[in-house]
Amino acid sequence: LDDETCVFNDHLRIDRYRLTHMRYDGAWSRLIQREVMSRENAVAVLLFDPYRQEVLLIEQFRIGAWVAGESNPWLLECVAGLVEEGEDAEEVAIRETLEEAGCSLIRLMPIAKYLTTPGCSSEQVKLFCGQIDATGVGGYYGVDEEDEDIWANVWSIDDALQLLDDGKICNSMTIIALQWLALHHVNLTTHWIENTNWPP
Repeated sequence: LDDETCVFNDHLRIDRYRLTHMRYDGAWSRLIQREVMSRENAVAVLLFDPYRQEVLLIEQFRIGAWVAGESNPWLLECVAGLVEEGEDAEEVAIRETLEEAGCSLIRLMPIAKYLTTPGCSSEQVKLFCGQIDATGVGGYYGVDEEDEDIWANVWSIDDALQLLDDGKICNSMTIIALQWLALHHVNLTTHWIENTNWPP
């Protein structure tokens, strides 16, 4: 690392790096310059009721989708939020599920940890599937001081996966979570209802 400079710091922070790195041929690269959005890590939860075979998805306006020219910038998503100081991922999952969906988590199953856009952002997402009781849930939620306006709605697994197949879901965390659930929901249902030992 030759130099690190903060070039912008408001709702987002952008740092400029000048560095070299080892190449595959064993030589060092020339000095390169890159800007990186430095951001707190995030936690996302796909909420699943194994008894009703339903998932809860939220919908909200996303400025990035609007800037990208999406015809509908109100995106269907998992519950998600940023990790605040002193919190662990499970605490974020509990907090965001209550704030954005108005319900309580029963338990969590880890799905994946991944970098959202490693070419220009340091953000990592820890992704879970969370058990809920979907009876009577849904409605409008969000934190006023964060200007959140969130609609929470329950979908059958089949309907949610059809949304995925139809291209109605266009954010990575929800695509990954629903694809994972499509592969594992039978075993997960058995595990959560019968408390079996899965995964082995």
